[in-house]
Amino acid sequence: MADSLVLRALRGNARQLDLSGKKLKRVPKAVGRLLELNRLQLKNNQLSNLPAELQALGNLTELNLGNNSFEELPEVLKHLRQLKKLHLFDNKLETLSPSVLEWLENLVFLNLNNNKLRALPEEIYRLAKLKFLTVSNNQLESIPSKLCLLQKLCELQLAHNKLKSLPHDIGYLTNLKKLSVPRNQIQELPEELCMLRNLKVLDVAGNQLHIFPTKEITARYIMNELKDDSFNKALKYYPEARKILGHASLCAKISITSAAHIVPIRALLCSYKCFNESGHQFYGIAVP
Repeated sequence: MADSLVLRALRGNARQLDLSGKKLKRVPKAVGRLLELNRLQLKNNQLSNLPAELQALGNLTELNLGNNSFEELPEVLKHLRQLKKLHLFDNKLETLSPSVLEWLENLVFLNLNNNKLRALPEEIYRLAKLKFLTVSNNQLESIPSKLCLLQKLCELQLAHNKLKSLPHDIGYLTNLKKLSVPRNQIQELPEELCMLRNLKVLDVAGNQLHIFPTKEITARYIMNELKDDSFNKALKYYPEARKILGHASLCAKISITSAAHIVPIRALLCSYKCFNESGHQFYGIAVP
């Protein structure tokens, strides 16, 4: 089946090829002859490596290797210099080879969710054009400071790891709009978060926070999963929240996606994720 799809693609000089869910243990070498290919889908297979013939795919901009059996980055990736989107979710990656990673200089989107990564290499800063990085559901214990040199990074997702802190250099991520670090072991947030003027969403639910930045912080940043009966206690530990929100109407601070209900302060202090779950009368918030 896969061979027939490749043959058809060769005849049509295809620019896209989808071999997802074909139970492949290896990629047909003939794929390397599709010189005009710019999008290759190989997700939901049983792949653990890629053939060297794929290095001829100089026009490839998107590669999906999700839900396979890769334990390391395939060496051939360093020849795919035009890659902009790389999906490696649901694999068995324990490390990221710097000798491969440093060549992906045009990468804009990188998905490493659901692997076994304990650390990110410092060489990740070489991905200078990276805008979206998601490494959720791994075993990360720390984030390299050099990651904060990614000046174009807009979204960073690190949910469900073992992070105990965030680097103080995080303030250099001046284009960051979304920082998601729920379900970690973070005890305090660095003051440098206040330097992120473009930040729209900060999700810190399910951590061990006891210190919030003391500098001026906007209401949209204050998202920490709390039980309803913890609201008064929360305001005790978050004086900035009390100062900003006070007794004023929340409608002055945020826009409500559904006008049917007024969102109380305790709901604002809840992770935004809870608004998408059933069992409550609130529908969500959006920063104006």
